[in-house]
Amino acid sequence: MTLVTIAGTSFVLGLSGAMMPGPLLTVTIAESMRRGLRAGPLLVAGHALLEGALVLLLFFGLDDLVRQPGVFSCVALLGGVMLLWMGCGMLRSLPELRLDLESGCSTGLPPLVAGGAVSIVNPYFSLWWATVGLGYLAVAHEAGLAGILTFYLFHILSDFVWYAFVSGAVVFGRQYLGDRGYRSLVGGCALFILSFGFYFGYRGLERLLG
Repeated sequence: MTLVTIAGTSFVLGLSGAMMPGPLLTVTIAESMRRGLRAGPLLVAGHALLEGALVLLLFFGLDDLVRQPGVFSCVALLGGVMLLWMGCGMLRSLPELRLDLESGCSTGLPPLVAGGAVSIVNPYFSLWWATVGLGYLAVAHEAGLAGILTFYLFHILSDFVWYAFVSGAVVFGRQYLGDRGYRSLVGGCALFILSFGFYFGYRGLERLLG
């Protein structure tokens, strides 16, 4: 994969995960009501610090390991299965999916701390990084350190873009994105996730079969 491809796919893949309702979204809504536009970026900054540490640990700890064809194939196939499961789940949820910007839950922590704390206690976060995140790191690793940095920066950029938008929508009103537009965006992301899941599977089988 080229760095441009890694950048684009990392952004859309990150956006796909960020857009789905979860603990970080509910905290962002609550904190935006209290703190205004800065809440989203501050929460994501805490989330980004946690993910940055995780990427460094995975990259330096798995540098030699992911070079082995068997390990690469296992990680890629596992990531592919997880992506296919996520994509199908997103498509199934579309009829009832709505962007609720009126209710949220505050942690009582400073936003920078809350962003990391809410992420680390979310089991979906650990599952995503153990499968999809690790699989993408294995693929991006082929482009060296530049590939890993590109993956991380554009993955985090997608979080900043989405949660800054959520904070803005809470502060200024939800006219920026109705439920129909939200479902369209999630549906488009779901199709991307499905296609990328097949790509992960293809890469895993390709390496496994030599």
